[in-house]
Amino acid sequence: MLLVGEALIGEEPELAHIDLMIGDKEGPVGEAFASGLSTLSMGHTPLLAVVRPNLLTKPATLIVPKVSIRGMQDAAKVFGPAQSAVALAVADCLQEGIIPREKAEQLVVVVSVFIHPEASDFNKLYHYNYGATKLAITRAMEGFPDVDTVLDEKDRDVHPVMGHRVMRLTHPPYLQIAIDIPELTAVERVLREVPHSDHVLFEAGTPLIKRYGLEVVQRMRKVREDAFVVADLKTLDTGNLEARLAADATADVVVVSGLAPLHTIESTIKEAKKTGLYSSIDMLNVSDPVGVLEGLSLKPDIVELHRAIDAEGTQSHAWDRIAEVKAVSPSSLVAVAGGVREDNVQDALDAGADILGVGRAITRSKDIKGTTEAFLAALNVSEIDQFRVKTDF
Repeated sequence: MLLVGEALIGEEPELAHIDLMIGDKEGPVGEAFASGLSTLSMGHTPLLAVVRPNLLTKPATLIVPKVSIRGMQDAAKVFGPAQSAVALAVADCLQEGIIPREKAEQLVVVVSVFIHPEASDFNKLYHYNYGATKLAITRAMEGFPDVDTVLDEKDRDVHPVMGHRVMRLTHPPYLQIAIDIPELTAVERVLREVPHSDHVLFEAGTPLIKRYGLEVVQRMRKVREDAFVVADLKTLDTGNLEARLAADATADVVVVSGLAPLHTIESTIKEAKKTGLYSSIDMLNVSDPVGVLEGLSLKPDIVELHRAIDAEGTQSHAWDRIAEVKAVSPSSLVAVAGGVREDNVQDALDAGADILGVGRAITRSKDIKGTTEAFLAALNVSEIDQFRVKTDF
């Protein structure tokens, strides 16, 4: 038996973060317990959880400090409120039946405790660590979270240390703002004035990348660190290399041209998957996008049906082919670009578009914020967590 639990409760600097394992004395948790108690390291001295001196909690519990103990003041926080809180939480879980009473002598618990160096309020340290330990034990015994909960929650929230959500393309439709203007001041203006939304993507357009290189992605993040950035490389050769370069530049999507050899497209998709990027095929000037997709053993995350700026007067939209694209590559999102305006957004959505690429209509607008909000309103989709109240996790 090896059960794992985790919980975070409270506010800085006294917040408590507990990681723990519960298992049999004769199993891997028992081995970790014995090894931890007998293997000392400077600043991370393990200690047994006692309700008070000479009264060991049950099941036997080992506390391992996560943060280095640098003096007696730090030691007092661990050996005082934290030790007492963990011990009582374990004992109360036993009393309340969360831990079966008949297994009190069979099980051991290993608890990793976080104590912020600036924490000073012993009452908060006690209450937060008690609550976090009890919650972590309960979660461990109940198998929380289950797989369905993890998959449902993984793209919804913000890691507190990260500070912003890492966007995933799981709730279309999206507005992709193509920044083709090869001038950094214009790029910065767009990034600052576009309202924050989890349905906005930013495209580092091909002219922009040609002038400044992929380093422009990093420059964009300095202005807006939470930006979801599409690197429109329109790769034609060495797909794996260019995908890796986009990943190294911290782009979220790498774009390969549908005119590239199939091997190049597939190597781009493969490298993108390896490095955690989304892959996109730009079908600009491709006469048979469905045929290209049928020839691929690996399908991209995004297929972009793109009408060129230079062809706007002579070429119609290819939105009528969206259904065909989705039939061949059902797991792919379909993006449309070239001539998307406020008055035809609904037509694109009705045709099945998942991503609407808009460039000059926003980037050259006198009111970037207002124009973007109008496009977002036309998408008719709410923020992922706008109507959600989160309490436990």
